[in-house]
Amino acid sequence: MNLPTSFSRRRFLTLSATVGLGGIVAACGGSSPSNDGQWSEFAPETSGDLQVVKRYPSTGLVAGTVRLPISLADKSGILGASGDISLPQQLTARIIDAETGDVVHDAVVAQQHAENLSVPYWPFVFEIAKEGIYLLKLNIAPNTESSFQIEERSNVLTPLVGDQLPPFDTPTTDNNRGVDPICTSPNGACPFHTQTLTEALKSGKPVVYLIGTPAYCKTGTCAPALDALVEVAASLGDAVAFIHADVYKDKTATEAAPAVQAYKLSYEPVLYITDKNRKLINRLDAVFDVKELRDSLAAAGIS
Repeated sequence: MNLPTSFSRRRFLTLSATVGLGGIVAACGGSSPSNDGQWSEFAPETSGDLQVVKRYPSTGLVAGTVRLPISLADKSGILGASGDISLPQQLTARIIDAETGDVVHDAVVAQQHAENLSVPYWPFVFEIAKEGIYLLKLNIAPNTESSFQIEERSNVLTPLVGDQLPPFDTPTTDNNRGVDPICTSPNGACPFHTQTLTEALKSGKPVVYLIGTPAYCKTGTCAPALDALVEVAASLGDAVAFIHADVYKDKTATEAAPAVQAYKLSYEPVLYITDKNRKLINRLDAVFDVKELRDSLAAAGIS
């Protein structure tokens, strides 16, 4: 999907957030701005049992390893970490072929992640062999289902696992390349703007590249994602090259930054992990916490 070069924050949230059952939206935010400029989620319009809230993008999934982070909601809205309801540490789901009704996976397990996040999520990770429409059905919410599409690889324009991550001259402290500010971290510019992505990919080191806009997502996903990156980077030292690119060209948040356009992105945040040879070995879409980041890096031999 090709992003327009000019779009509203509301439009980008709609693209990035994937609508779940009952009109729920969850990723960087949702419908209307709160007092601090953040965006609050939609509450479901239906009532009854638990519902699935999609936290994964609606495009860009291909055959192979699939990651589907989800959250939970009930008739009162999306269930947060500080609510009255005790949320399960583990969820189990079935994966079903929507066309044939065949069960592809009978029991896929996801652990709760909530470190420094206001809304916990559960990332289901499993293998899918072919293109098509599939359903994720939670054991604890048998009356709900969350659909996802596996596309042909040739139809996906964003970088995919197995590809060489394309170089791009991201904004740096020495050259903002028309992006101002280069980093919207609430704590001031993060330390991941001293070199471009192009330079990092030539360094002979694994690269961790985050595209996200923390200023407009202070408690949802983007700011916590950047905080997680800062924490992990401090423990890894210079063994890994960390790069961050923001999403908008300026404070009006109406035009996509060149980094977004270069990778044809329609959602945020997204984290790319490469090996020392530039090969993309993992991608975390939409939401992740510091534990999942550390686990992903360790699985890639980066620790």
